[in-house]
Amino acid sequence: MGRLDGNVTIITGGGKGIGFGLAKAFAKEGSNLVITGRTLSRLENAQKELEAQFGIKVLVVTADGAVESDVKNVIKKAIEKFGKINAVVNNAQISASGILLKDHTNEDFDKAILSGLYATFYYMREAYAYLKESKGSVINFASGAGLFGKEGQSSYAAAKEGIRGMSRSAATEFGPDNINVNVICPLAMTESLAQWKEEYPDLYNRTIQSVPMQRFADPMTDIGPMCTFLCSEEGHYITGETITIQGGSGLRP
Repeated sequence: MGRLDGNVTIITGGGKGIGFGLAKAFAKEGSNLVITGRTLSRLENAQKELEAQFGIKVLVVTADGAVESDVKNVIKKAIEKFGKINAVVNNAQISASGILLKDHTNEDFDKAILSGLYATFYYMREAYAYLKESKGSVINFASGAGLFGKEGQSSYAAAKEGIRGMSRSAATEFGPDNINVNVICPLAMTESLAQWKEEYPDLYNRTIQSVPMQRFADPMTDIGPMCTFLCSEEGHYITGETITIQGGSGLRP
């Protein structure tokens, strides 16, 4: 028996990377899933693996979180399929990484704000009524890019810090409805990072030296358990927090 048996969790970007690792963590705890993304084949492959490995139900909905009507459709399909929503995990984000602020275009800036800040706003707003019914949870993803001012990440950092501010306000507003809202800042190994490690091993080794734990997190086993805990009865009193899961690289006063 998992701590989330029978729950329904929406995970944006659930077909790959951190999102897929989170999907496996929630499925392991017994939660049915709604996974979204822009590539249907990737989502369907994830669906097959999740259902076969964990015996839960997975609804696939293609969606761009920057498009309000897409988000409304995800919520609509989730309710049609499962009749409830227990948690929303806003993980998906794209940005113009590596471009200095002085070189950013309006389009570069909009890319991060729309896919991150607006998408998170849309999902929280559209799911609110159902989360109120279930006394559910929201987990939003931010980043050390915003916490620590990483070079070449200005629009990404702006979106992520906007998400953190909005999440704190949502925690205050949603608290009386028994909805908890928290933020995770991860440092996780993904397919893209693994490829970067292979292509630039020296740079990877220099980077890892700044991480006290000397490794990047596994999305399923290192990031996922904190998320499932925050969405469980045991973690429900925790709200409005920013939790860094960065192997110690997020040390701060």
